[in-house]
Amino acid sequence: MGRQYRNYGRNLALFLILMSLSSCSTVGYLWQACLGQLKMSNRSRSIDDVLRDPKTSSRLKALLSEIPAIKTYGEKMGLRPTKNYTNYVAWDDAAVSWVVSACEPLEFKAREWKFPIVGSFNYLGWFHREPALAMAQDLKSQGLDVDVRGAQAYSTLGWFHDPIVSTMISEGPEAFGRLINVVLHESVHATFYVSGQSTFNESLAVFVADAVSPGFFSDWKAESLDGKSKQELLKAYMDAENYGEKVGQEFKVAYAELDRLYKSDSAKEQKLESKKRILTSLKEKLNFRRDISNATLIQFRTYGSGQDEFKALFQRSGNDWKEFWKRLEALRQDPKRFKREQNEDFGKVLNEL
Repeated sequence: MGRQYRNYGRNLALFLILMSLSSCSTVGYLWQACLGQLKMSNRSRSIDDVLRDPKTSSRLKALLSEIPAIKTYGEKMGLRPTKNYTNYVAWDDAAVSWVVSACEPLEFKAREWKFPIVGSFNYLGWFHREPALAMAQDLKSQGLDVDVRGAQAYSTLGWFHDPIVSTMISEGPEAFGRLINVVLHESVHATFYVSGQSTFNESLAVFVADAVSPGFFSDWKAESLDGKSKQELLKAYMDAENYGEKVGQEFKVAYAELDRLYKSDSAKEQKLESKKRILTSLKEKLNFRRDISNATLIQFRTYGSGQDEFKALFQRSGNDWKEFWKRLEALRQDPKRFKREQNEDFGKVLNEL
């Protein structure tokens, strides 16, 4: 009980600070964030307790028992040691948060939201789907393209001790590899974060997690988990990653085609017709469940930009992660290098390091 009350106090303190600095338009959003974090804290159990619980499935026990090894491996890669991921939360939804993004219909210009202390974002995460859908409907009424997607994990950027949430664990054989990836991804946010640069922060986390996750299997002392060998687990994870890469490439092609269309001299009606054709074809080709819009594609950019530049910086760092983080530190010390908030084309910034 004491731990829960301490977490409540920290949640309330942060909420009051933000409330005192916020306009009325952000109060409702911050209030749901506070309540969601409180719900998360109240449902949190130490992983040790979960492992000792006879009601815990053998599969969940096997996966949770490897969290310390994943964290230790991340620290070898230069990630900051934290008290994150020592607790577990059984969440009662398909996603831990519902992410809303919006974009102009004939221009890749994202809607941004600004908050005190933590800066601006080109997306907002809601703990429950209903208010996320309500916000999406309001944005659509303003003539914007909107996307709502479920997120399996999130980071409080060091404000609180983030738990392992049940949504982070998928049902298939790729679950262990994806758990490794998501823990490392969110740990990047706790290690390095630049206020007002969502695309940079998310793309950095994608680069690092994707680069180092396969290496965990070589570093791993065990030979199997949940009845599957190390080789089977790695293959299942890489197959899932390869599919994600295929989706990313198709999104990249569609983004470039639409960007050319929007910048062309074609009439508005022709642009809208061509846009519909391109996005419908993309949805069918990928067998995508939800509609694809500019907001969907611009979120892909948020999570997938600058990968070649990050790789080049890592190579210039002698393929040494500690040197890589040391070079990046210049950006946190001098964020004006980005020239503006939410800079999506930060490749030149990385090349100058």
